[in-house]
Amino acid sequence: MLSKNRISQIRKLHARKFRDESGLFLVEGYKCVEMLCTSDYEVEEIFATQEAVADNSWLNGREVTVANAADMARISTMQTPPELLAIAKQRPDTQNIPENEPILALDHISDPGNLGTIIRTADWFDIRHIICSLDCVELYNPKVIQATMGSFAHVCVHKQALVPFLQKERANRRILGTFLNGENIHDFTFQSSDIVVVGNESNGICDEVADCVTHRITIPAVAQGRATAESLNAGIAAAVVMYRWRS
Repeated sequence: MLSKNRISQIRKLHARKFRDESGLFLVEGYKCVEMLCTSDYEVEEIFATQEAVADNSWLNGREVTVANAADMARISTMQTPPELLAIAKQRPDTQNIPENEPILALDHISDPGNLGTIIRTADWFDIRHIICSLDCVELYNPKVIQATMGSFAHVCVHKQALVPFLQKERANRRILGTFLNGENIHDFTFQSSDIVVVGNESNGICDEVADCVTHRITIPAVAQGRATAESLNAGIAAAVVMYRWRS
């Protein structure tokens, strides 16, 4: 059984303020914790129910704090508490951004589920680096981590001012932006060194970032000639573009 003080300490990590101050974050659920343990993230502590320890042989040899279901519910951010939860150290953003690899850039993605889904999809299509603008939702938000289904451990997410980065990169490679009035992605010839920019869920790519774009692309609606959805969800749009780009 965890002490009230320890539970209180862990629960502080539900808030971004304490994640930033401590440099720690929560990872919840079987798949996410397993992927965490195979990555270069430093694991501080693992909490699991007795049943979870018995059912997961990959935990053998790891130090695990056994907690009952009630305590797991108290330290978890999830509505249905997991049987496995870990605390890990945030990874410093010190990795170099490669010159010739595909890069996904995100302009003010504010929904945690969208960011997590985009990271998971980028992992599937072997896109290893994502640049997030400074106003994107925080990577270590528990909902983002959960939505990645463990892919946060395999994709490097860099947070930096997007306009200076794109201005610098456009000297050596193409900057593609997703717009409603761009070139049809089915007719567009992608390059592996491209940077693809996906914009905010409601407002798309902001004007300052749009000025950095060298090629505008669009996902055409099939239902032409009748009322259609105004636009695609940012996570879905990113997935469609990544599929076409990487195939």
